[in-house]
Order: sequence, then C-alpha cells, then structure tokens
Amino acid sequence: MSVKHPIIAVTGSSGAGTTTVMQSFAHIFRREGIKAQVIEGDSLHRYSRVEMRERVQAAERGAGPPISHFGPEGNLLRELQDTFAEYGAAGGGKVRRYVHDAAESRELGCEPGTFTDWQPMREGSDLLFYEGLHGAYVGGDVDVARHVDLLIGVVPIVNLEWIQKIHRDQHHRGYSQEAVVDTILRRMPDYVNHICPQFSRTHVNFQRVPTVDTSNPFIARDIPSAEESMVVIRFANPRGIDFPYLISMLQHSWMSRPNNIVVPGGLMGLAMQFIFTPMILRLMDLKRRA
Repeated sequence: MSVKHPIIAVTGSSGAGTTTVMQSFAHIFRREGIKAQVIEGDSLHRYSRVEMRERVQAAERGAGPPISHFGPEGNLLRELQDTFAEYGAAGGGKVRRYVHDAAESRELGCEPGTFTDWQPMREGSDLLFYEGLHGAYVGGDVDVARHVDLLIGVVPIVNLEWIQKIHRDQHHRGYSQEAVVDTILRRMPDYVNHICPQFSRTHVNFQRVPTVDTSNPFIARDIPSAEESMVVIRFANPRGIDFPYLISMLQHSWMSRPNNIVVPGGLMGLAMQFIFTPMILRLMDLKRRA
C-alpha cells in the first residue's frame, strides 16, 4: 500500500459488469479532477491470442500443462505485482495495451489479439486504477493484493456469469455452445483456485443476482437485464459506512446483514459513486498530507 501513490483495483471475472464499473469511476475521476493511470488486466496476459490458442490445443493433446486466462500460467502476475510495487514507491512504471478488436487495431497500430510495446506511464497521475482478473491475487511468492489501497470485487453469481459468456461467445465470436461449455469446464479449476479466493480479500464486493430463473444457464435465451437483478454489496469492514444515507439515496434498497446492503441492479453504478467517492477523496486527502 502507498499513501503518496494510491492504487485502486477492481477484480472480477468476464461479464461481471466492468462497463458499469469503468463508467462509474470515470465519473468520479472527472468530477473530482483526479488523474488516473489505468491498467487493463488483459494487458498482463502472458500470450497473444494466437499463442494462447496454441497453448490450449497443446494442453488438450497432453503436450503441455493446463492453461487458462484465470490462472497464473496464462498471465504475468509477478510483473503485475512488481508494477504495483513500483507505482506505489515512485508513482511510475511501464504499461502496455492488449488489442481486442479491429477498432483498437486501427487506433494502436497492432494486430487484434496482440500487445503494444511497453511504454512509460503518464507523469503526474494521482492514482493507479486497475481493472481485470487478478487485482487481489495471492499465490506462491506472488502477492498482488498487498500493494492495493482499495480492493473492489465485482462478480455475478456463477449461473449468470455462464449465461453471459455463452451469449457473448456465441453471438459475437461465432463459437458453438459446445465449444463455450468446453471452455467453461477447462477454466473451472483455475476459477475455483485463483479467482474465487480473491473475493475474500476485497474491501467491497458487488455481486449481481438475477431475479429470474437461471437454473439452467445452458438453455437461457436472454441475459437477465439490470432491471431483472439485485446487487448485493458486502463491506469487509462496515465501520464508517453511512448505511442510512445509502438506503435513503438508493430507492428500494435494504440491509440484509450488518455489513450488507442490497440495491436494485439498475442502481449499481449510482451506488458505486455514493460509496467510492468519499473513499477516493480520503485517499487523495492522505496523499496531499503526505
């Protein structure tokens, strides 16, 4: 952790609602005049898209170890830890971008599924903001979580996560349902061993729970909308959280436990702004005092 150069990390699996998260924090940063250095978790993948596909195929033939983007074999987790440590110490470091699609390819000048070159971070940033799969990772002699000042978990219940992945990979990437299910099963050990434990280390968790039947995610025709969901928000340490204020500002919300508040799914972004604005301003105040 670092008082002078704070780090915020949002960790969550694919389809967890990262667009809402990014928009919410972008609103906070813009409104409060905070300059954030952003790191996307995909930029710390170990292999390009083609290389990863080859590694997976080799593992299926028994010619290599099991691998997925959920586990340490598929990611540069030591480099992530070292990047956080360097930023916390000096407010700098190096970053790169992962090129997701043709639009980013035109912008960045690299082929989709590859990485840009490593570049120095922007000078004078107020904080580092990470969004990806491993912001709270701990394993072996790698401890990413210990460098983070504010850890946030964003995750749907697992059936909803599967529905979102099946729909995305079928409709946007052209995969068959059988191929998507095979990927889910292949990733499951890494999900259980390396993704789930992170949500016990986070300071605040957002878990989206649908209010419609998702008991068989493999036949679902639609992804439950935000309006068809509730979000359970859990605080690891509820001390200092103004629950009456949150309940008054977030219509139809309630407390389900002394450290939990439940809000309608459509209010998740607004809830994030109410909850994290004072936390971020506190980090900025400590930074100025230091």
